Amino acid sequence: MVQASTKQRQRALTPSFLSDTLPTLLPPIFEQVQHTTANHRKNLVSLHKIQTQCSTITEESIKGIKLVGERAFNNLFIDLVNRVLPIKKGVSVADRVVKFVSSYVAYSTEQDVANRPEGEEEEDIETFSSRFVFKLLKHLLMGMEAKDKNVRFRVTLLTVSMINGLGEMDDDLYVLLRESLLNRARDKEVPVRVQAALGLAKLQSGEDADDLEEGQESLGEVLLELLKYDPAAEVRRAALYNLPRDPTTLPHILARTRDVDPILRRTVYAGSLSATALPDPRVLSIAQREEIVRNGLGDREGTVRKAAAGMLGGWVDHVEGDMIEFLSRFDVVSSQVAEEALISVFVTRPEILDTIEFSEEYWKSLTPEKAFLSRVFVDHCINNKDDSRVEEVLPVVTALAFTIQDEYNKLVGSTNDGDQDVTDRTFIVGELLKLAVNLDYADEIGRRKMFQLAREMISQANLPEPLIPKCLDILSKIANGERDLIRVVVEVVTELREGGEDADEDEAPMDSQMSSTSDRSIIRRRSVATNRINSEDPEERREAALIDLRCLLICISLLERVNTNLQDNSVFHGLLPDLIIPAVRNKEEPALRDQGLICLGLCCMIDAKMAANSFGLFVQQLTTADDELQVKVCQVVFDLLMVHDINDLVSKTMPADKVVELVRHALSQDAPEVQAVACEGVAKLMLAGMINDETVLQSLVLLYFSPETADNQPLRQCLTYFLPVYCYSSPDNQRRMLSIFSDTFGLLAQLSEEAEEEEMPPLAQMGLMMVDWLDPQKTVERDGVVIDTAIPLDLAEQILRSLLTETSKEMRKGLVSFLSKLNLPEVEDRSADPIKLKSILALIHTIRAKRPLGDASSKNALVKFEGILLKRYPELTEFDEDVFRGEGGDNERVEELWGFVDDVEEKDLDAQSDAGSRRGKKTSSNKRGGSKTRESSIMSDDTSTQFGSDDEETPKKIKSKKMQVVEEESEPEEDTEVESLLDDEEEDEDDESEDELAL
Repeated sequence: MVQASTKQRQRALTPSFLSDTLPTLLPPIFEQVQHTTANHRKNLVSLHKIQTQCSTITEESIKGIKLVGERAFNNLFIDLVNRVLPIKKGVSVADRVVKFVSSYVAYSTEQDVANRPEGEEEEDIETFSSRFVFKLLKHLLMGMEAKDKNVRFRVTLLTVSMINGLGEMDDDLYVLLRESLLNRARDKEVPVRVQAALGLAKLQSGEDADDLEEGQESLGEVLLELLKYDPAAEVRRAALYNLPRDPTTLPHILARTRDVDPILRRTVYAGSLSATALPDPRVLSIAQREEIVRNGLGDREGTVRKAAAGMLGGWVDHVEGDMIEFLSRFDVVSSQVAEEALISVFVTRPEILDTIEFSEEYWKSLTPEKAFLSRVFVDHCINNKDDSRVEEVLPVVTALAFTIQDEYNKLVGSTNDGDQDVTDRTFIVGELLKLAVNLDYADEIGRRKMFQLAREMISQANLPEPLIPKCLDILSKIANGERDLIRVVVEVVTELREGGEDADEDEAPMDSQMSSTSDRSIIRRRSVATNRINSEDPEERREAALIDLRCLLICISLLERVNTNLQDNSVFHGLLPDLIIPAVRNKEEPALRDQGLICLGLCCMIDAKMAANSFGLFVQQLTTADDELQVKVCQVVFDLLMVHDINDLVSKTMPADKVVELVRHALSQDAPEVQAVACEGVAKLMLAGMINDETVLQSLVLLYFSPETADNQPLRQCLTYFLPVYCYSSPDNQRRMLSIFSDTFGLLAQLSEEAEEEEMPPLAQMGLMMVDWLDPQKTVERDGVVIDTAIPLDLAEQILRSLLTETSKEMRKGLVSFLSKLNLPEVEDRSADPIKLKSILALIHTIRAKRPLGDASSKNALVKFEGILLKRYPELTEFDEDVFRGEGGDNERVEELWGFVDDVEEKDLDAQSDAGSRRGKKTSSNKRGGSKTRESSIMSDDTSTQFGSDDEETPKKIKSKKMQVVEEESEPEEDTEVESLLDDEEEDEDDESEDELAL
């Protein structure tokens, strides 16, 4: 009865209801929903009731029944929605209306489903709600191409919000919706693209690959393109949130760990790679796991590192706290990030530390994961000063020594048998040796056992090379000082070269007080070893070369760990003429010669006299050696310059004033690796104040911006840190940068003209970076250092002078734009010199009179700067040019200024038709990729002349040249002549003078 009466009332509605009552019912509902979401549910019911009432009002016509009620409701509803569309993003009232509209569409669809008779399909029935949704959606899709960006955003937002509540739709409407969203995914407005990406993600779930036409992109591919290439971080985030995790999309998701947006990087770890989204990390390859851990834990943002640590915590939970199983997710033998991952777990999950125990069975069945876990655990405890925990879990020194011995015996057996686990065995022994360094050697028995074991291991000719430095670390800790360590190593080297003769197997650490008799006996044994090789037998020569190479590796590891002067360790002197110098002379075995040069360089690091005698050799090799050796030689050269007094170091090689040319020669090398090492060395020398030459600084600035170093990331990263730190660390350094500003900017303009656009930053951007480096307000405040606040005024004067002399329109436009970026000193500051201020104002007037700026932006920039000057320094308002010119007789600065101004000719540069820069462009023969034309613009010609060409020459030819750096006035001593290392003449091996070579 109630339903019958309701229908009766509905039928009683007349068309006048649509014109009189309906317009008063809908606006109040929209008025309420825009204020709060709390009344949305109530208004949904009310609005649906009104729609139901309107659907009962119809008219009969010749063609059939007209749904006038539905049409009136739909038109009024759409009219109210249209009022929201022009409102920009971020207005909360409009957002609430959008939410209400999408909720009403979903509510209408739900009511249709609830009232549908059983057994009828949805497509078989058409209701007033389905017709309403269809009309609203079609109306919104028409607005997708609107010119107003706000309308496009609101229409896309409404459409995307409605998708989940649309239910089934016909194919034509789906195709129209899909096409519209694809177009909006390429909209120029970021908010529109974000909503389009969300809409495409919703449609993706219902897309069938079989329904796509040939050549048509799937929605998943479109989302991947947005994730990879869209410049807006918000769009990339929207695509990432809605991408499924499958083998196709995972590589692209992992690539976002290096995204420029920190929020997106954090989202990858906290969302896409979290334990919830990716429960088992084994779906990723080991390389992928290590990549994401490396990127996450090494990120500069703390929030990203925290999210990556949370991801690793999820991996630990997946293995239920089993750290050995956790480490199996990495390749610990060759991994660079497994240690960082394990330490991260120790920090974020400190309870894991309490559960780790190393029983006797643990040490008897070691695997790479077990050895790695024990070593990292001990290192972590020691770094956190938890010595008691280390004592609890580690065995005594003697037991660990026997464990290392057993593992080494297994390694030897695997090597002899040719097994595939040699690498794993080597890794296990190496981890145990690292672990042994941190032990407490108060137990004399354990100390002797460990010392004997380490000495015997390095005495073996088949000991893997990576284990040599680790054995030296143990000997270095156990030995009674560096003198004792050197004695032991020299004995080992002697035994290796003698083939084991007279080797003392039971040698234990001895007191550092050694008798001269022992020294002489070691030297005598070495002299016997010189005749052990039959030069006519190639096999013996090869074996001897391999032994010498191993001995050099041992010596290099030793020299890296000692700091005492070699003059105080006579026992090492015999190795120089017997091992190191012959290796440097060797021309048949390049590897032996390379290691000999490195060993000689390390000797020079701790011996100033040897360094002075050998420096010329390294300078020579800097030009003639191959690229790989040049890197090592370059490191040696700059390390020697850092360690020793430069004047004493180069005294026997070149005049001290030629060091700058040597440095610039190193910077001009072709090999990117050598150039990067040289750049790092020069940066250290300049930060330490050991080199203060402006031309070197200019070379570094030009290298930083040069297109030829675009792919040399180590060099770019070094200079990105060095240049601002160098300038901000001292006012004197800023003065040096100021002195090269004009010339350097001119050279950058020349490089910019020759380079392609994508290879170099815009000229204005490069200039702004230099201006920023000259900001005195960013100088680090230190005791006794006065900030030079006059630098901006001096820079302004330089810029204005350049505007009068420069003819390039692009350069003038860039220069004048820098004036507004200067932080001028306050009027109370003493650096605000009246003469300097008047000079700047006189130059501004001269620019207007003789070299006026053509474009409006440049004129406005000059007017703006002049206004800032007059406002900050009120005394300039009374400036009289004639009076200031008259001060030239009493002041040299004023006289020089007006002399410069009078020499400038009147010329309207911007009115000329592309007159070109006064520097001119290079001819076609000087294109990139040919001869070193670009390099010559960066490095002065005298550098290449000073150090010769890069053509391959024999050592004898280079010796004859002497590279024009050896000081010929003072003839070097015969014993210490560095070039004698490369002589081909026969020398008497028994000559005692050779023992003092380069000493």
